[in-house]
Amino acid sequence: MLLCLAIAMAASAETKTLRVEVSNPLNVEVKDVPVAVKVESESGVYEVKEELEYQLDDLDGDGLYDELCFLTDLAPLETKVFTIKVGENEDSLSTNNRVYAEMLLTNKKIKSENKQDLYISSLTVDGNTNPYWQLHHHGPAFENDMVAYRIYFDNRQTVDIYGKYHRGLELRETQFYPDSLQKAMGYGDDVLWVGKTFGVGTLRGWDGESPQMVEPVEKRTLSIVASGPLRTVVKVEDKGWNGIDVTTLYILYSGHRDCEVRVKLNEEIRVNAAIERGQSNSFELSSVSGVDEVKKLEIGSRLFSTGLINVKGSEEYSDGEGLRGCWGTDWPVSAKDSVGHKRETVGLGICLPREVIVSELPADKNNYPYVIGNIGAEESFTYHIAFASANEEFESEGAPEGFRSADQWFEWLQLWKKRLFKIKINVKREK
Repeated sequence: MLLCLAIAMAASAETKTLRVEVSNPLNVEVKDVPVAVKVESESGVYEVKEELEYQLDDLDGDGLYDELCFLTDLAPLETKVFTIKVGENEDSLSTNNRVYAEMLLTNKKIKSENKQDLYISSLTVDGNTNPYWQLHHHGPAFENDMVAYRIYFDNRQTVDIYGKYHRGLELRETQFYPDSLQKAMGYGDDVLWVGKTFGVGTLRGWDGESPQMVEPVEKRTLSIVASGPLRTVVKVEDKGWNGIDVTTLYILYSGHRDCEVRVKLNEEIRVNAAIERGQSNSFELSSVSGVDEVKKLEIGSRLFSTGLINVKGSEEYSDGEGLRGCWGTDWPVSAKDSVGHKRETVGLGICLPREVIVSELPADKNNYPYVIGNIGAEESFTYHIAFASANEEFESEGAPEGFRSADQWFEWLQLWKKRLFKIKINVKREK
C-alpha cells in the first residue's frame, strides 16, 4: 500500500488549500493507507481539517517542512476526501508514537549490548571510511509494532531484519540484541543472516555480470530524518558514487510490515574526477572519451541491481512482472555466533515497478537478483520491500495466527501488490 503515495507537483507560495481524494477500487477493506503530500511550510502551518492525526517532515534538511503524511482506512470501493489547509497551529499533529528509530555509536565502556547510550541522528564519513564496527547494530534501525529493519553503514548498505513474536515497540529496550531474559519474555530478535547478499531489497551497482557494492564514494551519510509518530524515515546519501549522487529514503509506516524505498539520482556531472580516477565500476565511464560524451549519458542508461537473499533451501515465487518472494529457514547468524540462537523461518518480498526492470535473473547461490535501469526523466524511482517472521503470534492481514507456510506468504505478496498499485490518490491544489 505504500505505493499509494501522492507527491504533488511543486506548489506556489499562494496555495492555501489541498484537496486530497483517496479511492479504493478493491472489493476488500484496506487499513492504514499512507497518504503523503508535498507541502511548502514557508506559506504557513499545514493542518488536516478532518480531525485525524498527521505528521510533518523535513526530508531535504533545509529546515522547512516539505511533506505531510497521514493514514486512513477505506471500506471496499470507498472514496474519501480530505482537506489540508494552511493554519496557525499544529494541534492536530500526532503525539502518539507508533514507530521508533535509533542510531548509536558503540560505547566501549558499556559491555551490555542492549544498554548503549551514545545516540546520534546522522553520521557522515569521507570516501570509503568504514564505521561499521564503531556503530551499535552497525547502522540505523527502525521499527513499528510489527517489524524492524536496519541498514548497514558500509559499502554493502544491506537491509537486515528483526522479527517479533508479539506486537509492540522493542528496539529502545533490546537495541536489536535481546538478552536471555528478554528472549524468555518473548522479545524478538535478528532473524536473517545477510552477509554480502542483497538481504531484503538492497540497492547495488551492476557491472554487466554481477552486483557491485556501493563504492567508491566521495562521502557517505546515513541519517534518521524522522522517528515518528506515524512513520520513520532513514536517509542514505552516497555522494560521488561513480560520478553521481544517490539518495535513498527508507520509509516505514505504522501498521505496515512493508517498507517504501525511494531512490533519487543526481547527475550533477561529477565525471571529471571520475574519469581522472578511471572509475568504470558500475557505469562504464572508462569507455567515454570526454566530459561532453559523459553528459550525454542519461540516468536512464545506468544500470543497478537489487533483489532478495536466497535463504538456504527457500521456495521462490515470482509473477514475472516485478513481484518476487521467497520462504525459507536458516541460521540468522554466522556459525561462530550461533550459540543462543535457533534456525529462523522467514518470508521475504520485493515489488519493483515493471518499467525499471531490465531483467529478472534466475536465482543463484546468494540471491534472487534483478537488473534495473530505464529510470527515465524523473531520475528517481520507488520500490517496496517486506518480510514476515514465522515467529509472529499476532494477527495480521492474511495471517490470523501468523505466517506459517510459503503458500500463505505468497498469497499475501499478491494481495500486497494489488494494494500498492490499485489504491489511487489525487491531490488538487486550490488558492
